[in-house]
Amino acid sequence: MTTPGETGLFTYGDNAIQYHIIRKLAACDDVLKSNRKVTIKVYPDQKVTASAPFDASEELIRKAVLKRARWIWQSIEAFAKQKNTVIPKHYVSGETQFYLGKRYVLKVLVDTNQTNNVKLSRGQLQVTFQQDHEERTKKVKALVDQWYKNKAQVLFQQRLTEILSKTTWVTDTPSFRVMAMKKQWGSCSAKGLLMLNPHLVKAPKECIDYVILHELCHIAEHNHSERFWRLLTQVMPNWKEVKAKLDGMAEVYLNG
Repeated sequence: MTTPGETGLFTYGDNAIQYHIIRKLAACDDVLKSNRKVTIKVYPDQKVTASAPFDASEELIRKAVLKRARWIWQSIEAFAKQKNTVIPKHYVSGETQFYLGKRYVLKVLVDTNQTNNVKLSRGQLQVTFQQDHEERTKKVKALVDQWYKNKAQVLFQQRLTEILSKTTWVTDTPSFRVMAMKKQWGSCSAKGLLMLNPHLVKAPKECIDYVILHELCHIAEHNHSERFWRLLTQVMPNWKEVKAKLDGMAEVYLNG
């Protein structure tokens, strides 16, 4: 359960930073085990959130935020610099696209003898369609987006099957949906349904595995408690390094 619209504000140097409070209703045991832990996140769009137990005081949340003020500001600055380097896509030949962590040059072709298709060929992501269109950018983008979604459906299933042996607490193969999200790589419902972002196929396989494992850990532990992080470390000891790699390219992958 969350309370919408609740925010806080703090200053770091001459900068005022707003954070959004997300209150979650947890079981009593979960609250005691996590010692009323507040989880701070900074997103690529520079939004700051503080997730806390539903009955945590504003002062407790504020103290947790202030304790990480320097890290929050550094993260905001890093994302801001990264955003400035991301050039909006026009989906024309010569632009860069990513797949499994590798860069590919976009090549747009019009061929009346070919059906609309997208394929990787010799370092290029080739988009071919039969008839030129007055809204070519939208047409190319739609074809590329669908190609990523199709690849994601197959690849996510392969990676999920491959890494299930590590997650001994998962008794049945979880279902998943591929859905584009602006800020999240994935999510896990209370019933264990995974939601995975198709843009994730632009990242290296280890990053895909990290996101899937992260969500599978939520099947055993719905909150980001100490037990959750211990479980994730157990199945992926280097998750912090992999997460940092994914975070470092998030703006590029999500907006490309």
